[in-house]
Amino acid sequence: MGVTRLTLLPMTDATLDPLSPAEIEALFTRADGQYLFARWGRPIVPVVFGVEDQTVSILKGAIEAVVALAGHKMAETDPELGANLMVFFIRDWSELVDTPNLDRLLPDLPGIVARLQEADANQYRSFRFDEAGGIKAAFVFVRMDSEMRDAPAETIALSQMVQTILLWSDTAFLGASPLAVLQEGGPAMLKPQIADLIRAGYDPVMPVAATDPSHALRLVARLPRPS
Repeated sequence: MGVTRLTLLPMTDATLDPLSPAEIEALFTRADGQYLFARWGRPIVPVVFGVEDQTVSILKGAIEAVVALAGHKMAETDPELGANLMVFFIRDWSELVDTPNLDRLLPDLPGIVARLQEADANQYRSFRFDEAGGIKAAFVFVRMDSEMRDAPAETIALSQMVQTILLWSDTAFLGASPLAVLQEGGPAMLKPQIADLIRAGYDPVMPVAATDPSHALRLVARLPRPS
């Protein structure tokens, strides 16, 4: 659902002011002008392919942290799918065409690969939804180009999970990362205003999916008030 090339090593970022209602609406407004919000409607069950065990632990640690931040849940297995969050690390997009049964997860796989190659993308996410519009599965693909290889595993893991915990716009983070490095050489951290927005999106009184832009105002109402 998103052919993207994003910078994973954010520069020192002081833009930590609260998000405005217009900025929040933009984060869920797609390039075609449609407002579309969705959160996970079931516990998350992750599985990771293509990395060493140590990196798997780092990625699952990031998943657990973001899920806890949202107040959501994880599980050992999904009764319908087994695992519902699949994360693949690859060297080249052409590997996807040769992966057995992947075309069952990604219809029009050759076309997707062609678009990823043309865009020189280094990541791609595809979502599946339940009858209520909530996320029921996500497939995340990370191409380990030179930028990704230079990024700390913790940064890649946190970035991917933040971008998967909600259905953000396909243009949401093209101009600015959801992460910030507050001190040069320091670790990447989730921006507090993005963390607050994730919590608001998972407020139990909020719907699992929304297509009306007024939903953004309901998110605003659930953000912490500036002191």
